[in-house]
Amino acid sequence: MNQDKLIRVAVEGQIRYVPEGTMVKTLSDEFQTEARPLIVAAKVDNSLRELTATIVEDVELEFVDLSNQDGIRIYQRSLLLVLLRAAIECFSDIHLTVEHSLNKGLYIEVHYSRALTDEDVFEIRQRMSSIIDSGELFMKKSVTKEEAAAIFEDLRMGSKKRLLDYRSSDYINVYSLGWMTNYFYGYMVPSTRYLSLFDLKRYADGLILLHPDKFTQTTLPEYVEQEKLAQIYRESEAWARILDVSYVYNLNDMIVAGRYSELIRIAEALHEKKIAQIADQILQSGKRVILIAGPSSSGKTTFAHRLMIQLRVNGLRPVTLGTDDYFVDRAHTPLDESGDYDFEALEAVDTEKFNDDVRRLLAGEEVDLPNFNFLTGEREYNGRKLKIDENQPLVIEGIHGLNEKMTEMLDKKTKFKIYISALTQLNIDEHNRIPTTDSRLIRRIIRDHRTRGHSAEATIQRWPSVRRGEERNIFPFQEEADIMFNSSMVYELAILKKYAEPLLKSIDEKSSERIEAKRLLKFLSYFVSIESDLDVPSTSILKEFIGGSCF
Repeated sequence: MNQDKLIRVAVEGQIRYVPEGTMVKTLSDEFQTEARPLIVAAKVDNSLRELTATIVEDVELEFVDLSNQDGIRIYQRSLLLVLLRAAIECFSDIHLTVEHSLNKGLYIEVHYSRALTDEDVFEIRQRMSSIIDSGELFMKKSVTKEEAAAIFEDLRMGSKKRLLDYRSSDYINVYSLGWMTNYFYGYMVPSTRYLSLFDLKRYADGLILLHPDKFTQTTLPEYVEQEKLAQIYRESEAWARILDVSYVYNLNDMIVAGRYSELIRIAEALHEKKIAQIADQILQSGKRVILIAGPSSSGKTTFAHRLMIQLRVNGLRPVTLGTDDYFVDRAHTPLDESGDYDFEALEAVDTEKFNDDVRRLLAGEEVDLPNFNFLTGEREYNGRKLKIDENQPLVIEGIHGLNEKMTEMLDKKTKFKIYISALTQLNIDEHNRIPTTDSRLIRRIIRDHRTRGHSAEATIQRWPSVRRGEERNIFPFQEEADIMFNSSMVYELAILKKYAEPLLKSIDEKSSERIEAKRLLKFLSYFVSIESDLDVPSTSILKEFIGGSCF
């Protein structure tokens, strides 16, 4: 550190002068207060940096804490390395694989000679706490691919080793915590002392790792049992076994070998079979109001079309009813925290009128349907009438479909609720998962650009608002569904890569969305691209995003 040379740092509305070589952590310690969520990283001149990074030139600096999704990822990633080490120190032959989010935490499958007991989990939790209390440092170093392969071989991390074959760089950054060295897709906190807030629970054949999220920040989220979601993940794992693709290297191997055409056909057939089974259930149930809900870019529109075809195969004649036409007049639309119209709030919908119209339709009456004029912000009636027979179920797609308040005036015996989301069954390797959110964001970036002319920057900028709406209006009700459908396909990121990369690379280096773009570009770099879309059928959910859908 050069004590004589001072560096100008613009940090959160203040100007500081620090010696050249000062660690970012020195400043973060100064700005960390009890009232503020934990600071775990920083944006330095619009690039994400660890707190152990040093300041060597004049910079603008913004701290990243647990109110930021990047901060949550860093916390989770660091905590996971503590868990992996603690588990092996308690049970030497144990092997853990990270699967997916579940029950407000991270589900980790345990591979061991026997099932873990509550006492075993308590022992691992206690060992984690002792490692955290000791304040051990996370040490980063660059190693050759050959050295990394030896590390992964020793720790029985086969998928990490195989993925090295598809890495262009000759070097790889790994992290050490004491004796354990591992590779993670992203940064770490400086030391284990940052990780005091966590819990570990036994669940099914594994563990649930709980940590703060973006919405709790300073506390642990409430543990919520999500058995239906767990069931659909188990089904997705079964699909992955059928396709023989559990990790990215499996997919890459198939693409390089030219065997992806069959993979696409089987993946699409699994979708079609599931949709047909759902249609059979609806027929057997005799329910006439089919409610479809799911987060953004789940493929709800294509799913609804394909479901209607299968219902027609079963002798039914479904009709659609749009909830958007039941928006209240603009003057009565609720406002969000920023004072903007909140069209995603339940109160933005005239639920009383909606329920009354549906009840009358089910009773065989002819109903004068509204049209919402988005230019004037008012509901209009233009002579659009509808009358249905007993073999004509109503298919209703909307974000509030699973919320009982949306259809509270309708008899529960008439309603069949479907939750749809892109629940990614493919992981990068044993310890680096592909979040469902990332897959949906990439889908949306591509569709927004194709259909609306929006830049990737604009879509990324709006995404946190979209996510807040999902957390408020969709996810709390997903367990209310009668059935869940996973719209993710194991091959899709290899198709989407060629569309997403140019859009992400076009974001200016000075844009605040560049950090997220760089993260997604790195994530996509693990995939070998499928350059031709000819094998993707026109009925595929994927065509809703890349274009060419027959619907």
